[in-house]
Amino acid sequence: MNSSVVKSIVLHLGIGGFLYASANIPPPAPKVMEVTLNSAIPTPDNAVSAVTVDQKQVEQKIAELQKKEKDKKSAEDKRIRDLERRAANAREQRESESRHIKKLEQERKAKEKETAEAQAQAKKARAIEQKERAKAKQAEKQKQEAESAAKAAADKRKTEEDALKKAEAERKKREIEAKERAAEAERKRQQAMQEQMLQEQLAKEQAARSKIRQQQVVSEVDKYRALIMARIQQNLLIDEKMKNQQCRVNIRLGFNGLVTQVKSLGGDKLVCEAALRAVRMADTLPVSKDKDVFEKLKNINLTIKPEF
Repeated sequence: MNSSVVKSIVLHLGIGGFLYASANIPPPAPKVMEVTLNSAIPTPDNAVSAVTVDQKQVEQKIAELQKKEKDKKSAEDKRIRDLERRAANAREQRESESRHIKKLEQERKAKEKETAEAQAQAKKARAIEQKERAKAKQAEKQKQEAESAAKAAADKRKTEEDALKKAEAERKKREIEAKERAAEAERKRQQAMQEQMLQEQLAKEQAARSKIRQQQVVSEVDKYRALIMARIQQNLLIDEKMKNQQCRVNIRLGFNGLVTQVKSLGGDKLVCEAALRAVRMADTLPVSKDKDVFEKLKNINLTIKPEF
């Protein structure tokens, strides 16, 4: 409770107690005036005069006393009325103070109740706020976890899609390369077939030409063999003892027909000796300028039979 309120209550209680005590104090008892008459026995004249004077004085004194008593009584009544008024005012003030104190107490209690309710509401609000903050924090955490999971899933999906795209690109590349290889193989096969056919054709033509050439070469070789034989026969010195005899000789010729070597391969001795002399005498023998024909003639074996 406020200290000023307590002081006010104590002050009013003190004033009220003082007024109550004042109102209950009984008024002082009126004093009886004692009149002492002259004890001497006056003379009759003096006695009458004295009694008359004294009676007036007494009456005057009584009137004064009565007036004083009345005034005193009026003053006492006024004092009592003042005390009663003051007591009533004090009571009213006490009641007012009591009402004020009660009102203050009610206001204090209402204030305390309001404060308690406000504190309870604030506590409840703080609890709700904390709960909401916790829920928001949990929601944010769940959101972040969901976002992280979604990002991880998206990254995984992108990685898988990239891998699939790469695999598809590789597959298409391999397919294209396989088609290209197949096309190239087919082209090469066709080309090989064509080349083979061409080669076969060329081979046939070459064979035909070679055959013709061989025939030509053989013919030329035979021709030059005959010429060589004729030259040797021209230089051959024969004898009857050589009749029906023969000798095989080997002759090596240079590109211009020069005899570089001649030797006997076996046969009749006389024929062989005569044949060797005939070859050496010839010195050069007929050869063809045709290389193929010359190749057949440069190292030639001949059978020499003397002609009679």
